[in-house]
Amino acid sequence: MDLHQLYVFSKVVEHKSFSKAAEDIFLSQSTVSSHVQALEKSLDIKLFDRFGRETILTPHGERLYQWAQKLLLLKEQALLDVKQGLMEYKGAVKIAASSVPGQFLLPAMIRKFRADYPLVTFHIRVSPSRTVAEKVRNGSVDFGILGEKYEDDKLQYTPLLKEKLVLITPMDIHIDGPASIQKILEFPFVMRDSGSGTNSMLEKHLKRKGISKDHLNISAFTDSGQSLIQLVKEGIGISIVSEIAARPYQENKMIHMYNIEDFTEERYFYLACHKARTLSMASKLFIDKAASLI
Repeated sequence: MDLHQLYVFSKVVEHKSFSKAAEDIFLSQSTVSSHVQALEKSLDIKLFDRFGRETILTPHGERLYQWAQKLLLLKEQALLDVKQGLMEYKGAVKIAASSVPGQFLLPAMIRKFRADYPLVTFHIRVSPSRTVAEKVRNGSVDFGILGEKYEDDKLQYTPLLKEKLVLITPMDIHIDGPASIQKILEFPFVMRDSGSGTNSMLEKHLKRKGISKDHLNISAFTDSGQSLIQLVKEGIGISIVSEIAARPYQENKMIHMYNIEDFTEERYFYLACHKARTLSMASKLFIDKAASLI
């Protein structure tokens, strides 16, 4: 049984005639008869009694007709909803974001977007950059915003914002001028867990300087950028973080912030999409506008 068979069957019921039903829906009478016969065979019931030219609905046919009307109406409602969804910017947008964009970029971007498109709802998952890339790759989110580019043939990256990493210290630790990596090694260090874009950038810088990560005096690990800043604020150690994340704390005199000497590695935030994923109109629009929302 399929919906088209039910549609043909309903037309025969309404016209009380196979020939008139065929004329209405622009099919041959033999085709209409074939659809009804196939429906009877699939259900193993008789739907019509035929007396000469007169076609009479059986009790089974009457029950099926009631259900057919409900199913065909539901089909029309579903098609209408899908078509409206293609024309309207509404629905849910699922985003995976790494720590800094999830906490410091996305809230303002979403506020600006919803000012024009208030029917869009956002679901945000904050994870390390590597996990964000995995979520985009496996299709569990519409797109991701992250601080590291992981090469993958299935993913497409668009640079959104260039920024730099800075050294942050508690208020009782003062460093003169740009901080050298040798100076950083003198203090306890709060480290982001592996998988974060910040961690990846730090490891690249240490490698370029010929320094093993084991030389760091690591006092704590955390998978949260905000937790890391709070640990530094409480004097657990110093750390290297995104300038975007550190700036508000520095302006409120909660931490010190320093440039890092000879730190030339470039840092971007990227918008990552799966090349084969079909996106809603709302998701496509957010992606198109993303750079202007920052």
